[in-house]
Amino acid sequence: MKKILTTPIRDEDLEDLNVGDVVYLTGQLVTCRDVAHRRLIELGRELPVDLEGGAIFHAGPIVRQKEDGDYEMVSIGPTTSMRMEKFEKEFIRQTGVKLVVGKGGMGAETAAGCVENKAVHAIFPGGCAVLAATKVEKIEGAEWKDLGMPETLWINKVNEFGPLIISIDTRGNNLIEQNKARFNEKKKPTLERINAQVKFIS
Repeated sequence: MKKILTTPIRDEDLEDLNVGDVVYLTGQLVTCRDVAHRRLIELGRELPVDLEGGAIFHAGPIVRQKEDGDYEMVSIGPTTSMRMEKFEKEFIRQTGVKLVVGKGGMGAETAAGCVENKAVHAIFPGGCAVLAATKVEKIEGAEWKDLGMPETLWINKVNEFGPLIISIDTRGNNLIEQNKARFNEKKKPTLERINAQVKFIS
């Protein structure tokens, strides 16, 4: 069955999600990356958008302003989530955000924040920025435009935005770290075999 999360997201909406599950998002999705995180955590500036029960996207979109003054999403690809690792735990605690979306995984601090505050991190596949833009029905607002297009908080109305792969669940399981561990288990004997076969090379 297709799993769709709808904002505002409740704790109980996330309880049955496990790492590796694929979900889609309907409702509001706010782009929020490096500088917005720094303004909140390091500078103590209140965010101009309410994220309680909401979803953020680590992304730097390309947006076009139409003749009537409204904005249109052209491309919205994910940026590397790990850049926000040092901020995300506290960001989740302060804002009440429930879904954090980006490229690649996140670390132990974010996982702890997801456990303590009942939130999840999800990966949006790279290389699909134009496809993602087709899931944005409307740009409902833009905050902190002084930061420039990539860092602006673009408030988007989305419909079945995804696919989103759960990489950290509310129990702190971390898909990327699990995969790294499995890879390293397989890597050691493989390297030993290779080294045995090429040991004649000095």
